[in-house]
Amino acid sequence: MDFDIDQTRPPGFLRRLAAISYDLVLLFGVLFLAVTLVVVPYELIFGMPFPHDEHFHRLGLQLYLVTVVGLFLVFFWVRGGQTLGMRAWRLRLVRDDGTGLGLRDALVRLAWATLCIAPAGAGLLWMLLDPDRLTCYDRLSRTRLFLVK
Repeated sequence: MDFDIDQTRPPGFLRRLAAISYDLVLLFGVLFLAVTLVVVPYELIFGMPFPHDEHFHRLGLQLYLVTVVGLFLVFFWVRGGQTLGMRAWRLRLVRDDGTGLGLRDALVRLAWATLCIAPAGAGLLWMLLDPDRLTCYDRLSRTRLFLVK
């Protein structure tokens, strides 16, 4: 579904934060399940607690969980342009030309969002100064959020 970007309104900062917060609550449950799917079988198979204090196992688990978060976001961005939090707060993600995101677009946005948000949320705060209310990673990935009527 394509949208005429000129006829859409960008969301405000608080609405974006609300959608992000909603998604973080959902992600907590997803990550809990993801850890359970790794730790419980390990303990059943090897008959010992998961070695969370060993650097190799801890790093592997962290990379696995980061991958789960990425897959969660990319899946929803490509499939309809809305995470569950975005749907609850009536936000939709599209490319600058108004078309839906493809896999490459979603991965580029994820990479830029990760880099831009890492320094104390600076990439998100950018929207407070941007004339079009776009975040730093919106601009760099050529995507944008808009309010769904």
